[in-house]
Amino acid sequence: MASKNRLRLKDIAEELKVSTTTVSFVLNGKGEEKNISRSVIQKIEDYISEIGYQPHTIAKSLRTGRSKILVLMVEDISNLFFSSIARIIEDIAHKKGYKIIFCSNENDDTRSKELIKFFRERSVDGFFIVPSTGIRDDIQSLLDHNIPVVLFDRYFKGLPVGHVIIDNENAAYKATKHLIENNFSKVVFLTTDINQTQMLDRLSGYEKAMREAGHAPQTLKLPYQNINPRSVEKAFLKTFGGFDNVDSLFFATNYLTQDGIAFLKKTDSELIHKLGIVTFDDNDFFNIYTPTITAVSQPLAQIGQAMMKIMLDILEKKKTGDEIQHKVIPAKLIIRESSIPLT
Repeated sequence: MASKNRLRLKDIAEELKVSTTTVSFVLNGKGEEKNISRSVIQKIEDYISEIGYQPHTIAKSLRTGRSKILVLMVEDISNLFFSSIARIIEDIAHKKGYKIIFCSNENDDTRSKELIKFFRERSVDGFFIVPSTGIRDDIQSLLDHNIPVVLFDRYFKGLPVGHVIIDNENAAYKATKHLIENNFSKVVFLTTDINQTQMLDRLSGYEKAMREAGHAPQTLKLPYQNINPRSVEKAFLKTFGGFDNVDSLFFATNYLTQDGIAFLKKTDSELIHKLGIVTFDDNDFFNIYTPTITAVSQPLAQIGQAMMKIMLDILEKKKTGDEIQHKVIPAKLIIRESSIPLT
C-alpha cells in the first residue's frame, strides 16, 4: 500500500474491501444519509483514525467545487467592533459547516489586493470584506468569476454586490441632535480624512443636524494612518486653538474617541467633565469611564446574521446574481453621562 501521506480513497477502499464511493460518503459525513450500515461507517472511521489519514482539502475542493472556507477580511481584527462581528460570523458559519479565516487589511489597498489574491488562489468559497478605498476593481473581478462577496461596514456605490451597513447618516444626525437638544451648540465633529461611504454618511448626518439648528458645522479630519493622542492634540490645537469656541465633541469612530479622551486628560483633567462627548461605535470601556460616554451602538448580532444570510443565499443559490441584497440596519443611541444637558 502507498504511504499514509499519499493514501488515496482507492487505497483505503481496497484495504477495507468497500467502494471508493462508500469511503467518500463516510469521510464527508454522509454515511447514514446514504444508508451505509453503522458497522461499515464505524469500520471506515476506525481505520481512518488508526492510520491518521488526512484528506487533501484542495483536491477535495476541486472535486466538489466547495472548500467550505470563508474569508472575513476586516480593517483591524483587534478592533472590538470587528472582532465581535468575527465571533458572531464564526458561530453561525460553524453551524452551517463552514470554517472562517480572519485577516486584517489595515485599510491599505496593497495589502487588501494581496490578501484577495492569496485566498482566491486557494479556492475559498466566498469573501466577507470591509473594503479599503481602492479595491473596487478587485471586488468586481471576484464577482465576474462568480466568487461570492459580501461587503460590510462600507460599500462602493454602483457596484452590484451585496452589503450590510447601518444607517450611518441617520445615526449621526440623531446623535448630533441629542447634543443640540441638551444645549450644546459648538459641536466639533472629529473624523478620518478618508473617502469611504460610512465616514461620509456620518459627516453628512452631523452637518444636517447642525445646519437645521442654525449652528455652523465644525469638522476636524485626521489622516487615518497617523491617529494617536499626540496627532489628535496637534491637529485640534492647530485648527481651533483651544476650547473657547467648543462645547462638545462628536467622535466618528471608537478609536478616535480613545485617543481624543487621552488628549483631553493630558491637556486638562477637567475637560472631559466640562465638554459634551458622543462617540460612534460603542465599547465596553465607554461604560466604565468617568463620566460614562454616550455612544452610537451598532447592533452586532443583526449585522453578523444579515451578512451570513446574504452569503448563504448566494452559496445555496437561493438568490440569483440579479437579486443583490442591500441591508441597512438601524443603530441605537446609548445615552450616558457625557452628554447630560449644560446648565
